[in-house]
Amino acid sequence: MLLDRRLFLIASPLALAGCATTREPLTSRVLPPAMDPHYLRMYAAITDEPFPVPAVDLTEIDPRFLRQEVAYPTRYQPGTIVVDPNERFAYLVMANGRALRYGVGVGREEGFNFRGEGVVARKASWPGWTPTPAMIAREPERYGPYAGGLPGGPTNPLGPRALYLYKDGRDTYYRLHGTTEPWTIGTQVSSGCVRFINQDIIDLYRRVPTGTRVIVMPATGTPVG
Repeated sequence: MLLDRRLFLIASPLALAGCATTREPLTSRVLPPAMDPHYLRMYAAITDEPFPVPAVDLTEIDPRFLRQEVAYPTRYQPGTIVVDPNERFAYLVMANGRALRYGVGVGREEGFNFRGEGVVARKASWPGWTPTPAMIAREPERYGPYAGGLPGGPTNPLGPRALYLYKDGRDTYYRLHGTTEPWTIGTQVSSGCVRFINQDIIDLYRRVPTGTRVIVMPATGTPVG
C-alpha cells in the first residue's frame, strides 16, 4: 500500500493543469520539492515571453519559500496583498481564511523597507529600471552607471514584472518585482523593494488588478529561522 500511495503522489500532479495551489503541506509530502513534478512545472522555464525566463534551481531555495496555498486568518479583505518582511512572505488574501503565499526577499536594513499601506497604481511587463537618487548616493559605484536607466530585459533587476506601490496618490518608489537572483529569496538583501521569484511575480501579476491594496508590515529585525 505504501508503494501504491507513493506512485499516486508522484503521478497525480501530472494530471493537474495550470498553477493549482491547493496541496498538502510540504512537510507531509513524499517527494522533496526539488524533485516534485508540481514544483518542477511551477518553476520551469517560460519560453513564450519577450525574453526567456529560466527555470529555477529549486535546490537553491528553502522549500517554505515556494508558492503554496496556506491557512491565513486575517482581517484584510480577499484580494489584499500583505507583505511580512520579518518572515519573508507575501500573502495574497483569499476567502475562507486562506491565502496564496509567496517567498520574498526584502530590504537588507529595516530603514530601507516601506511600511504601512499603499496601492498598486501601475503594473508593468518587462519594466525598465532607474535607481533612485538615494540608492546612487548610498552606493555610487554600484548604481551610478545606471543613473540613466536600464531597459527591460533578462538582466534588469526588476525581472519580468513589476507592481508599483503608491501612497496617497504619490509613487513610493517601492516595487513588488522579480529578480535575477532567485537564490536570495527568503533573505534581507534588496534596497527596500520586495523581490519575488520570476515565476511567482508573473503569477501574482496575473491575479491582481491596479488598485489592489498592499499592506507592508513592520519588520522586527528578527532573522528567519
